[in-house]
Amino acid sequence: MRILSDSIKNIAILGSTGSIGTQTLEVIAENPDRFKAYVLTAHRNSALLIEQALKFNPAYAVICDESQYEQVKQALAGTNIQVLAGYEEVKNIVTLPEIDIVLTAMVGFAGLEPTINAIKAGKPIALANKETLVVAGELVTVLAREHEVKLLPVDSEHSAIFQCLAGEEQNPIEKIILTASGGPFRGKDTNFLANVTRQDALKHPNWVMGAKITIDSASLMNKGLEVIEAKWLFDLELEQIEVIVHPQSIIHSMVQFQDGSIKAQMGLPDMKLPIQYALGYPERIANQFKRFDFTAYPTLSFEQPDLKTFHNLALAYEALRQGGNMPCIINAANEIAVDGFLNDGISFLGMSEVIEQCMQQITYVKHPTLADYLNTDKETRILAQNLITKMPLKALTVS
Repeated sequence: MRILSDSIKNIAILGSTGSIGTQTLEVIAENPDRFKAYVLTAHRNSALLIEQALKFNPAYAVICDESQYEQVKQALAGTNIQVLAGYEEVKNIVTLPEIDIVLTAMVGFAGLEPTINAIKAGKPIALANKETLVVAGELVTVLAREHEVKLLPVDSEHSAIFQCLAGEEQNPIEKIILTASGGPFRGKDTNFLANVTRQDALKHPNWVMGAKITIDSASLMNKGLEVIEAKWLFDLELEQIEVIVHPQSIIHSMVQFQDGSIKAQMGLPDMKLPIQYALGYPERIANQFKRFDFTAYPTLSFEQPDLKTFHNLALAYEALRQGGNMPCIINAANEIAVDGFLNDGISFLGMSEVIEQCMQQITYVKHPTLADYLNTDKETRILAQNLITKMPLKALTVS
């Protein structure tokens, strides 16, 4: 028998037109007695934002690209939806008292300031924007403790760890094991990677995701960012975070405790499950998602990641080892490098070169403030873009 919740949660979805945002709306549509899409925001996809707003009737629709404000406003003129425009409005709207939880699915560094504002307003965070903790993990986690705000991970790997730790508060973690599919280029060498195209890299074997995260998955930078995120989410040391390649993507991640026992969270690769878990936490909500069949997966395999070929993962470990603003540097450099690759301005291997050069050239700050993070992000993006313009398309392999 289904137990109805006491009240409907008003959800602010930052980045409603992206892959996580659209799947969040699917979860909301399947649970209208539990969740309400109260705020929808989009960067520049005004057409989809309009379509979503007409279907879900939020109180607010925010388009970051101010040049598209009139288009959205006119399309929603016959509704009660208040239309706003600009990044400042996104940062401000998360503080509305009517909002019960903020799902941060904006891509990249842009998610940091809205998340900070939401935490200061006491809003629980369903965190799909891993870059927030990559860039400013210490600052964000300290704020969350001060304001007694829960950070509920939406990434499948961190959701898996979060679920494995339920009821284990008194038991120290020996290590966590983040699983990686290996992406479309698992087992390939640098000679192969030197010639891969954008279309090749966007063909993920298991997950349906946005373009940026799909490229990050292909280069293993996504796993590197997850390592940094895990450090802050679960208060771990670098040595306690292991990455293992698991091509089937059935075990989403594991926790090993001090007695040697390992707990794993398993299931079919479907982002709607961790999204639903975060929105409904601590309750597990019944659904009609496809169930896992063990007989359909008679073999689950595991292997070590190739840090030499997929150098981005090694760079992420090094950034975490150095700390300070170094993770902010690799995040900004990576965002520019991925954009360059998606626009055919840089090779697949060239992305690692840009990131490594930025790590070497941008000023290191051991104890950064928010202003330091903002300056680091800006300076790194400028440097990364300059490096790309000077780099031959078929960049040399990082040694």
